[in-house]
Amino acid sequence: MRENFWEMPLQNLKPDEWEALCDGCGKCCLNKIEYEDTGELAFTCVSCRLLDGHSCQCSSYHNRHEFVPDCVVLTPKKLKEIAWWLPATCAYRLRIEGKPLFPWHYLISGDRESIHQAGISIRGRTVNELTVTEDDWDEYIIEDLA
Repeated sequence: MRENFWEMPLQNLKPDEWEALCDGCGKCCLNKIEYEDTGELAFTCVSCRLLDGHSCQCSSYHNRHEFVPDCVVLTPKKLKEIAWWLPATCAYRLRIEGKPLFPWHYLISGDRESIHQAGISIRGRTVNELTVTEDDWDEYIIEDLA
C-alpha cells in the first residue's frame, strides 16, 4: 500500500487501500430501523449475525452475502448515497467529508486495539440478531453512534 494513502481522494484508492481504510469499529454492522412513514432512521445495538462482538469484525467477510444477502458493499459511489447513515467517526465518512482520520484510527496509531481503547468501537455493547426478533429491535434503539 502507498504511504499515507488514506489522505488521497477515495476514488484514487486501490482495492486493498479501500478495505484498509475501515477502522474496525463494527458500527456499520448494527441493524437499523427505517420508519416508512417518516423516513427516520433509528440505530440499534442489534448486530448482524456475522459480527464478532469482541473483534468488531465480520466472521465471514468474503462470504457474507451467502449468509446476509442484503449486506451493503461499500464502494466510493455507494458511499455518496449512504454516508449519512454511517457514524460520524467512520473513516469512510470522514474522508468523503474531507476530514482527517482520528488519532485512534489504526492507520494513524499503528495499533488495531486503539479504537477499542478509545471506546469508539462497539466491542461488548451488542446483541446478536439471532437472539432478538426483528419485532423487538425497537427495544434496542441507541441514541448515538459517535
